[in-house]
Amino acid sequence: MSKPDRSCVLRLVEAEGQLPGPAGEHSVAVLQRGALELKLSLPVRPNQQAPHDRDEIYLIVRGRGVLFHDGKRDPFEAGDTMFIAAGIEHHFADFTEDLAVWVVFYGPMGGEVHG
Repeated sequence: MSKPDRSCVLRLVEAEGQLPGPAGEHSVAVLQRGALELKLSLPVRPNQQAPHDRDEIYLIVRGRGVLFHDGKRDPFEAGDTMFIAAGIEHHFADFTEDLAVWVVFYGPMGGEVHG
């Protein structure tokens, strides 16, 4: 977004058109408003992630895979939504090449609720 819109439609095709980024990035920020950040991610193998500083929500647009998180292993597919609290180790595995994920980061550093 180039100006501080108060409402908008964020189009998947436009976000995908920005990937890969100039340095080979596989995600792009499409909205930043206060503590809210929305990205589109097109994960590649191997999917290695460090625990994030803020809470996050994954909205699966297309594809399927397995989420490893907090000692658990859960399959996911298009239409699913996943929540990962700040500081939780997680990554995707066994995912399809067409995986597309909206990633929502929000709240303060350290997450909304501690404990």
